[in-house]
Amino acid sequence: MKHIVVLVSGNGSNLQAILDACQQGRINGRVEAVFSNQAQAFGLERARAAGIPAHALTAAQPADRAAFDLALMLAIDAYQPDVVVLAGYMRILSPAFVAHYYGRLLNIHPSLLPKYPGLHTHRRALENGDREHGATVHFVSEELDGGPVILQAKVPIFVDDDEHEISARVQQQEYAIYPLVISWFVSGRLTLRDNAAWLDEEKLPPQGHAAE
Repeated sequence: MKHIVVLVSGNGSNLQAILDACQQGRINGRVEAVFSNQAQAFGLERARAAGIPAHALTAAQPADRAAFDLALMLAIDAYQPDVVVLAGYMRILSPAFVAHYYGRLLNIHPSLLPKYPGLHTHRRALENGDREHGATVHFVSEELDGGPVILQAKVPIFVDDDEHEISARVQQQEYAIYPLVISWFVSGRLTLRDNAAWLDEEKLPPQGHAAE
């Protein structure tokens, strides 16, 4: 069974979706540990409730980014992960961290990348009058919210929507597509090769797997 390590910064709802998928056999793997850069992150409580080691490593110990990420890598590597999953991890990763886990580092972002990297994606979609929004699962590269796209899920934006309504709609799709992509990876169907995502030995297009 493959080893999964998850990094969170907050509520951990995507972590819960991953834990549920493992428990239900939809992911042939086990979450071995959960790490957070926020000691009070509720995602750590979710891990503890599931009997999974939960670790907080805050920026004060150590302070600079390179030292922080080195300490995090050493702690993660103790669990011998096959894949490291970012699930609402809000800290920018150092190039050394990305290089160390390159090809086995996944992220989910609440927009249809390359649209709206960074924060406040729902607000930006509203302000721009978008009629469509969504979420993207991708391999992580040094570029912020960059790296080859694996799978996207689209949701409509209705005229009277606010950020909360859009966020809830996007999150429901996240809970479906993130466990699916992780299951592809741990089963050996998904790989990163030549700076592109490959599924079942076929190179995926820039927008990822066509889910529709």
